[in-house]
Amino acid sequence: MENVVLIIHLLLALGLIAVVLMQRSEGGGLGMGGGGGGAMTGRAAATALGKLTWILAACFIVTSITLTILAAQKSSGSSVIDRLGVSAPAPAEESAPAVPAADDLLPPTQGDNAPLIPQAAD
Repeated sequence: MENVVLIIHLLLALGLIAVVLMQRSEGGGLGMGGGGGGAMTGRAAATALGKLTWILAACFIVTSITLTILAAQKSSGSSVIDRLGVSAPAPAEESAPAVPAADDLLPPTQGDNAPLIPQAAD
């Protein structure tokens, strides 16, 4: 079903591109093309290509929403990791951090001028 809607969607996209490119320029967009007129002129009559553009655009939006719904239903309840087939890693055992010896926690004595050197915990 998804493939059928996707093919229809692509055909609608190509048709919409073709219809838009076949229409006559209304002018002013890029400073070229014919058409004349401006903001004060009346609304142009709807041509067959204009109506076809609206129909194709509406169908394109409907197929876009349909594809979104189909994709959401297909992926509901599953994760990307579930599709990989890789099992989750076992949780590592949490151990308490090593506590330094009591004499390492004391501040240096008054006469000790030696710099403090960091030591790795054993």
